[in-house]
Amino acid sequence: MEFPHVDLPVDIIAWTDVTEDTLNLYKQSCRLKACIFALCIEGSLKVSINLMDTEVKQGDFITLLPGSIIQFYGQKGRVRIGFVGFSEFCHSGANLMAPTASVYPDLAENPIVRVNDTIASYLEDYFALLGRVTTGPYPPDTNMARNILNNLLYVVNRMYTRLKLGSDRVRSRKEEICHRLVQLVFEHYAHERRAQFYADKMGISLQHLSTTVKQVTGRGVLDIIAHVVMVDVKTKLKSTNMTIQEIAYSLNFPNASFFGKYFKRHMGMTPQEYRNS
Repeated sequence: MEFPHVDLPVDIIAWTDVTEDTLNLYKQSCRLKACIFALCIEGSLKVSINLMDTEVKQGDFITLLPGSIIQFYGQKGRVRIGFVGFSEFCHSGANLMAPTASVYPDLAENPIVRVNDTIASYLEDYFALLGRVTTGPYPPDTNMARNILNNLLYVVNRMYTRLKLGSDRVRSRKEEICHRLVQLVFEHYAHERRAQFYADKMGISLQHLSTTVKQVTGRGVLDIIAHVVMVDVKTKLKSTNMTIQEIAYSLNFPNASFFGKYFKRHMGMTPQEYRNS
């Protein structure tokens, strides 16, 4: 998927007062090169993480691993977020994620978790301290920042370990079906938009797939496929110089006219109108 890749301009950066003005920079979908940990300190916001729409509320801890696809839709009231992020170079060269190695799959599977007030206060303090070290009046002390970050990641490890040990919830069969569907759509959407294709891939009937997805998500299979397709299309329209016909062919539409009708059905406007908006 041709999402714009976004990295951080410095090795490590932290802040405790990210507001909607900054979040508006992510109105278009992008794929992170950096790694970001964040805490919603105030308000709530609607986002998409790895093509799944969700609401982030006060007290939610967010993990955005390298490769994550993110998009910001909007917020309710005033929003304030604390975060720490480190660049692709810093992430790959310093093995910073070592303290979270044992829970890394859980970080990827559960990018948003609720934390209690005590943990939230610890995280906010770490973000504030890292912010002072990396953006204060003195030259950034990279070694100090990495030591602080190492302690923060220890807290993250403990938090996810306790979450795993304290939860006896097993994903239901219906939830597994929906999860697998999203994975398959992500892999094949550029060439396949037929619901039957995905049912066959999963070895279940189309009726069973459709009923299950509707019960769990409230959406149809074709709606989920279209959502993924539209994310890609909107990114290409806004972030590339590809013609409408080139975009149509890149997604296996038979022609630009058919593509235009498909886009308008889901977006309420033509591809060109969206590009010009």
